[in-house]
Amino acid sequence: MVEEPKVLCKTPTPGKKGTRILKWKYDLIRSAILAVVPSDEVGILFKDLPRLVQGLLTEADLKRLGSLGWYTTTVKLDLEVRSEIERIPGVKPQRLRRSH
Repeated sequence: MVEEPKVLCKTPTPGKKGTRILKWKYDLIRSAILAVVPSDEVGILFKDLPRLVQGLLTEADLKRLGSLGWYTTTVKLDLEVRSEIERIPGVKPQRLRRSH
């Protein structure tokens, strides 16, 4: 049996190791995150991200995925490391926007 391809999701937390997840799960969640995170100054609340991502996924995707919250957070952290999205500095609670 051929092992499915995986992606190493890095984290911005110093000293913490990344996590390998299946590539199809990474691609699915990455696409949804980039679709819902705006590039404007206001951004979106981090706590709203899983709900917004869920709205773009099919029931079949959600069943195959597993923990939506965990995968959303894992891919979100990786996208921060890759500078595709960013936390809006100095804003609490955490808000996210597309990187410029």
